[in-house]
Amino acid sequence: VQLVESGGGLVQPGGSLRLSCAASGFTFSSYSMMWYRQAPGKERELVAYISPTGGSTPYKDSVKGRFTISRDNAKNTVYLQMNSLVPEDTAVYYCKVSTSGRTYWGQGTQVTVSS
Repeated sequence: VQLVESGGGLVQPGGSLRLSCAASGFTFSSYSMMWYRQAPGKERELVAYISPTGGSTPYKDSVKGRFTISRDNAKNTVYLQMNSLVPEDTAVYYCKVSTSGRTYWGQGTQVTVSS
């Protein structure tokens, strides 16, 4: 299993970024996918979740209405569209999948929101 995140960077407050997580090594369309983030000095936290067909997408309260998780099962990729970014969104963002009783993480992508 391999998860590769991309799309992070430096953005001003109020800006947008779209993160991608390309997956391989498992049947992507059969598994829920998750985005987590970890800010400096803080624990890793769940940001968004998407069911295998995309029909269920609960979010962390602080990102509701600003972030949108989606997936393209034909491309084995999950996305996180982040709008109206604030400095508190600064963190390393990771995608995660649990398959066959094991959990896999990507290497993470840094998002920095600063003027």
